[in-house]
Amino acid sequence: MKKVILGFFFLAFGSTAALAQTTATLPPAVPVDSIAAPAPVVGPSLQFEEQKFDFGDIKPGDVVEHTFKFTNNGTLPLIIANVKTTCGCTATSFPKAPVMPGETASITARFNSAGKRGQQNKVITVESNAVQGSSQVIIATNIVAAN
Repeated sequence: MKKVILGFFFLAFGSTAALAQTTATLPPAVPVDSIAAPAPVVGPSLQFEEQKFDFGDIKPGDVVEHTFKFTNNGTLPLIIANVKTTCGCTATSFPKAPVMPGETASITARFNSAGKRGQQNKVITVESNAVQGSSQVIIATNIVAAN
């Protein structure tokens, strides 16, 4: 008899506790389409299409050239003050006029391999009024002896 009363007691209170629990309601899901795109950078912003370009294998004395395209993704004109290279073997040209917001421009790097051998990595530093400060791109090549 004790077992029956005890069983009834556990059954009654166990089901009452289960009914007393509430399920948590989750906030409605936000559709992906309604998420706003990040706001444009306030001020000038320099964004290169590529950070590094590899010329592959070249011969000693070859002069190679590559153009790095960039966009001003900011809200104010971008002014490039200077472009520095890590070696006198690399020359650059860059726009002197301001690059307006949304416009694309380019920086050209010309590398002269005379007197060089093996793997070469040349860093090009762009000094501008961009909010992120100076930016860098790299040209690379491997200079192999002529056969």
